[in-house]
Amino acid sequence: MTTHDSTRKFGCTVVGGGIHGTYLAQRLVEDTPLDSSDVLVVDPHDRLLTSFREKARACGMDTLRSTFVHHIGTESFDLENFAEANDREDELVSTVDYPPRPSLDLFVDHAEYVIEQKNLDSLHCQAAVDAIRERPDTAGLRLETTVGAIDTEHCVLAIGHGGRYRRPDWGVELDGVEHVWGEFDPDASADRTIVVGGGITAAQLACELSDTQSVTLFSRHPLEWEVSEANPPWINWSHIEANLHVHPPGSSDRFDVISDARHTATVPPSLYTALMNRIDDGDLTLTQGTVDSATNEDGSVRLSLDHGLQLLGDRVVLATGFEPVFDHPFVERIADELELTRGYRGMPVLDDGTLAWRCDDGRTVPLYVSGALAVETVGPYAPNVPGARRAGDRIAAAIAQHHRPSGTDTAREQVDGAEVSD
Repeated sequence: MTTHDSTRKFGCTVVGGGIHGTYLAQRLVEDTPLDSSDVLVVDPHDRLLTSFREKARACGMDTLRSTFVHHIGTESFDLENFAEANDREDELVSTVDYPPRPSLDLFVDHAEYVIEQKNLDSLHCQAAVDAIRERPDTAGLRLETTVGAIDTEHCVLAIGHGGRYRRPDWGVELDGVEHVWGEFDPDASADRTIVVGGGITAAQLACELSDTQSVTLFSRHPLEWEVSEANPPWINWSHIEANLHVHPPGSSDRFDVISDARHTATVPPSLYTALMNRIDDGDLTLTQGTVDSATNEDGSVRLSLDHGLQLLGDRVVLATGFEPVFDHPFVERIADELELTRGYRGMPVLDDGTLAWRCDDGRTVPLYVSGALAVETVGPYAPNVPGARRAGDRIAAAIAQHHRPSGTDTAREQVDGAEVSD
């Protein structure tokens, strides 16, 4: 156990180095009294945004669903300016009745530019967080990590789903069944692949693989298209307050509003058109139904469907999404340790104004939430890029209001000696 004297101290520690964590780190430095020596981003990967890059590559993403004003920079038109400065305006893809969307390459290159320009890699500590506890001697929190303890005045949870992928019962024990964000290797060769799923990830993957092999896209329901993850008014905080915050925090009513608002398992129009063209050209097959049974036969996977059709593939790739983040073991440990309030289906109950996670007994702990965990307050865009911006507005303002000097002038140098990525 690291002793208190050797524990590193920060003004705010962000848990998670994905899009939300990277964006929030900037807001903390730019919009609060904290400077770069006061802010730490703890993430187990060797670089910021590694998980996002890996998932985008695995599913064959070529453009983002979000518009060009939603990115990891803090200025709305920074990505557009970056594209113009680098003669890459053609990578701002036109969308009918919707602002242009960036290509994946443009989005990632701009993100790298922001990270380099703002020296965000210097804020990154490569480590995993095992536990978060209240500090025994003073206000704030202590993070127990794989590189030692970290004391912090404030903490922001900006975590993803933690590698917990949704798998149908028939695919749990079967050989040759892989999840697109788990075991699947996009570079592995195959002659026949069955892609399971009915949303954007499944459609992207099916189109990508159909360039080199026979692909069947198998979905339980007809494919539907929607331009964005939810209707655009849900990006605006006034709309969120008027339509979501009128219901009690953590309630089933909030959950139902969010579920109805999110365009789950839908495909953007341009991808839907590309998919239909490949089907028309015979490059890809679309099948609907449910699986009655699944078996291995001579190194292949056979799916027997409810309407009698059978599908045979060298492998099955699941594009079936994530398990709920609310019941992730890490989230449950934190909630139990800090006695945090949970609502319907385990949703964190947050302060709508600050995104601070409420305690059962009315105590206040300086723990804030962004990403999928914040959906009951931030609304249907919470897990996506626009959600990072809305969360950043509330969290940065709350920390700026409550900030106290942390006296951590040498904290960065102390961490640099303990497995920090440069």
